[in-house]
Amino acid sequence: MQNIIQTTAALQPPPRDIRGIQPGLQASHEGPPSLWPNFLNGQPGQPVRVLLIDDDPHIRKVISQELLGDLRTDVVGEASNMREGRRLISQLEFDVMLVDLNLGDGTGFDLIDHMKTVRPMAEAVVISALEDEEHALRAFTLGATGYFVKNSWFGNFPEAVLQVANGGASITPHLARRLLHKLQNGQDPGHPSNGTSNKRLSDREKEVLKMVAAGYTSNEIGARLAVSCQTVNSHIKNIYRKLHVRSRAQAVSYAAHRGLF
Repeated sequence: MQNIIQTTAALQPPPRDIRGIQPGLQASHEGPPSLWPNFLNGQPGQPVRVLLIDDDPHIRKVISQELLGDLRTDVVGEASNMREGRRLISQLEFDVMLVDLNLGDGTGFDLIDHMKTVRPMAEAVVISALEDEEHALRAFTLGATGYFVKNSWFGNFPEAVLQVANGGASITPHLARRLLHKLQNGQDPGHPSNGTSNKRLSDREKEVLKMVAAGYTSNEIGARLAVSCQTVNSHIKNIYRKLHVRSRAQAVSYAAHRGLF
């Protein structure tokens, strides 16, 4: 489920002002790899916009510095609790929300649910100290497209953000392995409780879903099938509707459990 794109050859950009970051936080972009394809989201001058919500100021600083060290990603706002997070979700334009599950005055689950209602096109990614299948599956059910354990992802947050912003999903490898193990052993890792849909997936929809499961982005799927990205996203929306799911990760889990591949 993890398909983080690795690239090289960083550019050296001019200094830039950092706005919306904690006082005293110094960070500058080191530039994106020059080989980054120009058709992908996250380009110099038009980075993927990230909203960061975590009650640990040290964690926020580390993640912000990583994201600001790459011209393909930017931090447009930070919050330390659920109340402030809800306010920023309503006020800011962003593409990806990185959110901790434990926020003191609420949970990241509440914010994911709220975000999907207010900004359904934005992606939600959990950053948690808990490497737990139950928490991950609940987040996926609410519409998250990523779940990673904090200590295992330092140094990789820009790549993870770019992955989900381009139609993929990111999950901590050890956790992904455990979820796959449950599927392979016939255990139910937590699929939607709406019941089996009476609407069958078309052959093309199954083909698209298989590529989603393999970690391909919408653009990559479109290139392989010789169709537009919009057509691929239309297929994915139909898959969501037929399977009664709200995210790619949930669709893949449901389809694998039901033997739809």
